[in-house]
Order: sequence, then C-alpha cells, then structure tokens
Amino acid sequence: MISAIKRSNKGRNIVVCMVLAQAVLFVDWSGFTISAQPALPKVLIIGTGGTIAEKIDPQTHAAVPAVSTEDLIAAVPELKRLATIETEQLMNIDSSQATPGDWLKLARRVREAQRDPSVTGIVITHGTDTMEEAVFFVDRTLESDKPVVFVGAQRNASAPDSDGPGNIRDAVTLAVSPLAKGIGATIVMNGYITPAVGARKTETINVQTFMGGDGGFLGYVGQGQVRMLRKPLRKPPLPLPDKLPNVAFVSVYSGSDGSFLKKALEDGAEGLVVEGVGAGNVNKANYEVIKQALKKNIPVVITSRVYFGSVFPIYGGDGGGKTLSDDGCILANDMTSPQARLMLILALAQTKDPAKLKEHFR
Repeated sequence: MISAIKRSNKGRNIVVCMVLAQAVLFVDWSGFTISAQPALPKVLIIGTGGTIAEKIDPQTHAAVPAVSTEDLIAAVPELKRLATIETEQLMNIDSSQATPGDWLKLARRVREAQRDPSVTGIVITHGTDTMEEAVFFVDRTLESDKPVVFVGAQRNASAPDSDGPGNIRDAVTLAVSPLAKGIGATIVMNGYITPAVGARKTETINVQTFMGGDGGFLGYVGQGQVRMLRKPLRKPPLPLPDKLPNVAFVSVYSGSDGSFLKKALEDGAEGLVVEGVGAGNVNKANYEVIKQALKKNIPVVITSRVYFGSVFPIYGGDGGGKTLSDDGCILANDMTSPQARLMLILALAQTKDPAKLKEHFR
C-alpha cells in the first residue's frame, strides 16, 4: 500500500490519496466524498512471430525472426494508458511455416487464458501469410465471448514506417472495448476490423491487405475509438481435437487431369477440399476422381477460387456444381478454400456422418 497525505490549516481542504491494490482512492474531506479510479483492464499479448516480429538481417538482407513480444510492446508506449499488458512468447516463426498443429496449440492457450477472470481480452501477433487460417481456427473453437484480436504487419520492424506499432495499439484498443464482446476472433490491421470467416489477404505488401468477404469489415479503430458497423453471426464452438485428420486441398485449373487428387487419395487423405471455378464447378477429369473418393466415403468439400459470392448448385454435367452436390459433395458456402480445409479438419475430428459434416458448412 502506498499513501500520501497533504495537510493544511484554517479550513482548507485536506486531501488523502491512497493506492490500494489496483485502485486509487481520492478523499476530499471538505465534502466527505470518495471516488475510485478503476484499474486498467488486463490484456494478454501472445507472440507467434511473423513480419511484425522480424528485422532485416545485415548479412543476408532478408527479413528474419528477431523481435520478442516484449520488444514489440516496448515500442508502443501508449499501451500503458490503455491496459495492463502481459506478454507471452508461444512461438516465433514466419507464418508461412505455420501448421494446423501450431494453431491447435495456440487455440488451447487462448482457451486457458480466456478462463482467467482477470483477463479482459487477448491479442495475438501473427504473420499475415496464413493469418486468415489462424484466426478462423481459433474463432471456431472459442468458448468465451472475450475478444481475441489477431494483429500483424506488412512492413518489418526494421522499416522506418513499420505498421506494426500502430496495429498493436489498435488491436489492444479493440481488445479492451465493450463493443468487442461476443464478436469472436478478428483481425485488426490498418485500422479495419475484419471478421474471421471469409477473411482473405489481398495485397502482398500493401498495408491495406485484409478483406472480409461479401459482408465486409465489422468496423474500424480510429483516434483511439472503436466504431462497430455490424456483428458477425457465430456458431457454437467446436471441441479441440487430440489429433488432426489429414485433409488435402487441391485447386482445379484448366486442363488439370485429376492426378493431384489421385495422389492425395493414395497418400491417405481422410477428406478433400477441391477449389473449383465459378460457382463451384470442376472439369470431367477431376470429377471422375471425386466420384472415387465419395465411393470410399471420403468427404469432398467444393469451394471456388472466385473472391466474392458463395458456391451454388447450379450447373449440371460432369463436374457441375449441381451434379457435385447431388453426388454428395459438400458446398462450402462463402468460406475461403484454406478456411474450408480447416473447417473439415475440425469437423472430421468429431464426426464422419455426411449430414452432420454438411451442417458445419451452412
């Protein structure tokens, strides 16, 4: 306990300031009033690596992991006014090297942290290359309505105009905002709040890179304030599996002969995600392999390489979306192909019933 007492005579105020635990009490004896300054909310920042935590190696002139989570926070002194910050380095890798197993580990840690009553929100620093997959995996397994905010950078920490510090500030601003309660896992970069489902990186190096599909952004952070435009529809969380099923992802292109799908089946794929064209169509050669997979009770999810719009059962013929749906393929609605793969991984860990699997993609 720290206390400070200022005394004066002849009717002037006597003010006592006491710091007890994390609250500051101001006592004005002239009016016998007591006011309390609330403690700052606590935010856990989990570091996983990425450009935001990289610097240029002077010998190779390439960006490499070099900055700890504590170093990142030290570069943003404004955070002291926003929250009590705790940091944790879960991993420090370029996200191009991340795997679903890494996100399973991350999701377990997020669940544990959300159960801590002292934690208001969680911020995760992550590389942008696979952030759209990481945020989706975590979002679909969240048990709590406490916000989880993913943040990264398009310019490494060596750059004089690195976007990392500003993005971290905005992420913490969202993590402590009451408006973020119940919106699940999100991405905050360049001021915009992007939902997990449908998130897609659209620029290789430009700071305005993430988009949120047909629904657009959830809102934005500006001038230290959070502006919410909408809230996402959310499904009940999926359990975290002990083992992740082997699900292959193959993109169809003009003239492709189905050999990649055949190889995936030969390698023991337990499920397939096939990225088609248009509203969800594939050519005849790939269709023949898809039928083989279905006969073996291997679920096949159909997505589209088109950025906007859903997959629809419209076209007939060998490989048309209507034919694929009638044969038993699952249409991925508006999920991106990488996210559909993670959805099938999580769903297959719980059930192999075709009807139940299909429900997860509605």
